[in-house]
Amino acid sequence: MSAEQQQSKYKPCSPELLATLATNIKRLRKEQGLSQEKLAERAGLHRTFISLIERSGRNATLGVIEAIANALEVSVYALLKPSP
Repeated sequence: MSAEQQQSKYKPCSPELLATLATNIKRLRKEQGLSQEKLAERAGLHRTFISLIERSGRNATLGVIEAIANALEVSVYALLKPSP
């Protein structure tokens, strides 16, 4: 597979979707009184990864989004839906 074909296979998500995910995770985490470290522990992730996601600095896989949603006890949709 050429580099061009491989590159086209991995498309980044839109900045808007990254921002929505970041905002929702941060809001829900704070509403529950959780630190980034505690959320990371519950989700089985590293605190710096949570920090990167909350700053829209990292794409997250569906598995990671699901782990965060489970740790926050919300649906995956709740993390991805735009806030009104």
